[in-house]
Amino acid sequence: MKKTAYAIIAALTFAPALVFAKDGGHQNNPAVIYNGPVDTASVSELLADNSMFSEQNVIIDGYLVRQIKDDKFIFSDGDAEIQVELDDVALTTPIDNQTKVRIFGEYEGGSTPEIEVEHIQIM
Repeated sequence: MKKTAYAIIAALTFAPALVFAKDGGHQNNPAVIYNGPVDTASVSELLADNSMFSEQNVIIDGYLVRQIKDDKFIFSDGDAEIQVELDDVALTTPIDNQTKVRIFGEYEGGSTPEIEVEHIQIM
């Protein structure tokens, strides 16, 4: 009887962990896909504040105009250019310099201002 009780307790204790283990405890897809208006920044606005201590979350629209390293690109919004890093971003659709994208990331000023991309959306 004790063994059965211990088995039931163990099963109830570990059952939630097994459910979350299936997908790592989180979803890879966003819960909401919103295609309406979004407040975006311009690259010129970001570059105006290039102190080494400036950091802010940003959303920008434009194009990846050229690749400079494996995960570093030059991004242009049509008026100015900035370096972006696509370190942990996975795209399933190929893009080129004519593909309009929306970038969600963190702007970091300094000698080489850069945006660390958290998510990229093809427009």
